[in-house]
Amino acid sequence: MGDLTGRRALIAGGTRGIGAAIAQQLTDAGARVVVSARRRGDENGAGHFIAADVFAPQGPSQLVADTLAYLDGIDVLVDNAASQTRVPDGVLAMTDEDWLADLNGSLMSAVRLDRTVLPGMIAAGGGVIVHIGSSAARLPQPAALAYAAAKAALATYSKGLANQVGRHNVRVNLVSPGVIDTSALRARLQSLADESGTDLETAHEQFLRNFPIPLGRLGTADDVASLVRFLVSPAASYLTGTDHVIDGGLLPTL
Repeated sequence: MGDLTGRRALIAGGTRGIGAAIAQQLTDAGARVVVSARRRGDENGAGHFIAADVFAPQGPSQLVADTLAYLDGIDVLVDNAASQTRVPDGVLAMTDEDWLADLNGSLMSAVRLDRTVLPGMIAAGGGVIVHIGSSAARLPQPAALAYAAAKAALATYSKGLANQVGRHNVRVNLVSPGVIDTSALRARLQSLADESGTDLETAHEQFLRNFPIPLGRLGTADDVASLVRFLVSPAASYLTGTDHVIDGGLLPTL
């Protein structure tokens, strides 16, 4: 799928779910990988862990400084950090704090990381950035509208950034997963089961009825990671400024 031997990668939000799967696949392809999160947690995945809070204004700059001290350069940046605030009563019940939390976590964290990493990529003659978006940007749900709006803004930002830095041989792409089977989704399904007084299997079946997926299954973290691995490889050298939806056909439009 593409040899990444010698490439140096930073994955923000790389210790669980999609981020951990990306770290594993890039490591398997030969890359040296740093993963970050506020805390390591219980999973011992691939990559060298650096604790960082990229939601804090100075968090990205400290993370990049620590990563450069370890890797001596960053060729690949994957922005997988995100914040999703769920308000069951919908948009009219969302406070300014709810909106600002998701805009900060799902948009500005990527903006700040890119702003810190890009000078080094440009000086080195190129690099690759992948932002992890969401199909929610085009299929927003009332309880998480701030998150969907932030991811929609991330898509526009990704395209504009790609246009600006392409002349420096820096590629920027967006990956927009649909419904992916991760621990976060399973926790959400358990909450739905608890709220409705049913079991997890029933909640899962109801969820799939509400979100019919033409391929008939949930996506996996490895499905998304395989796409990211391709996008950061030389095989994707002419791809930039594009939104790669990976949702099993969930979105009803092109």
